[in-house]
Amino acid sequence: MSTVKPFDFFIQWHLTEKCNLSCRHCYQGERSTDEMPLSDIRKVAAEAAEMVSAWSDDYGVDFSRSMNITGGEPLLRRDLYAVLDAIKKEGFDCYLLTNGTLVTKDAAQAFADLGLKGIQVSVEGPEHVHESIRGKGSLAASAAGIEHLVEARLPVTINVTLSGLNASSMKHIVDFAVRMGATRVGFSRLVPAGRGRTMISNMLSPDEVRELYQSILAEGVWPIEIVTGDPVASQLGKPLNGDCGSVAVSGCSAGVSGLTILPNGDVTPCRRLPLCLGNVRSDSLRELWAASPILEALRDRSRYRGQCGTCSRWAHCRGCRAIAYAWSVSNGRPDFLGDDPQCFMHA
Repeated sequence: MSTVKPFDFFIQWHLTEKCNLSCRHCYQGERSTDEMPLSDIRKVAAEAAEMVSAWSDDYGVDFSRSMNITGGEPLLRRDLYAVLDAIKKEGFDCYLLTNGTLVTKDAAQAFADLGLKGIQVSVEGPEHVHESIRGKGSLAASAAGIEHLVEARLPVTINVTLSGLNASSMKHIVDFAVRMGATRVGFSRLVPAGRGRTMISNMLSPDEVRELYQSILAEGVWPIEIVTGDPVASQLGKPLNGDCGSVAVSGCSAGVSGLTILPNGDVTPCRRLPLCLGNVRSDSLRELWAASPILEALRDRSRYRGQCGTCSRWAHCRGCRAIAYAWSVSNGRPDFLGDDPQCFMHA
């Protein structure tokens, strides 16, 4: 048996932009009703599987393939179970990202029967904090959904979007996750894009980000696994995919280990980085990955500007490209290769 860890490659697939909540920090802007039908989804899933298999044959290495299925709110897609089944049949591990409010006992069992590898549910803090962001009654509804998922023996990750509204609530969220029977807590920073532009004043300062992440790492071994895809967290821990006690960190995946497919078929480096690479209805997914000028720039350190371009830990971090871009847009100078404004290493 090989002991070499497979290279990770994931696709985040947004099936719909419909949602039953109107969260203040949502990075989506105006919602579109254009959604790919199941027949197109099957074709794209098959193409994605062929692409990853071809890489394995070409390079002689294994690739760990997974798909994060989300929305909007994915449970508003009526053919969700058929979509999940189609993707799973192509050999992808399937994960579902949801607000949890629409998860019934039957839905949770259906997800378990389909063999989903995990479910992520968003929670923003204590009830008054969560509901100030996601709406009245939303925490109780999400908690009920989590209970159903745990009862169905599905691994549940509680995810929080960090801002000035809830940065002090991390321990409360961990306690909530443990009490609910979740397996992990994940976190990421607020991206001031879409509806989230109105919360730009609630972004944490670089010093506040440092202090928060230091406090998380200083806790030692948490009673639950803590994970984050926030690149700047890696500045305080070990390199890419390192493990700091019970806290796993990693660098920015845009252009390196993942892609996003939007409901209408548009492809972006990351859902929070709204730069269109092409559309799967007309473009080859493999060609987009190999030849996109945007992805080429994201992979080239010499193209980065400011401190990110000279940072000794560039390969393990690269800053959050989505936050860097959203921040630059807010300042009237769009630049997806500029500095991450919340990086505390060069503040």
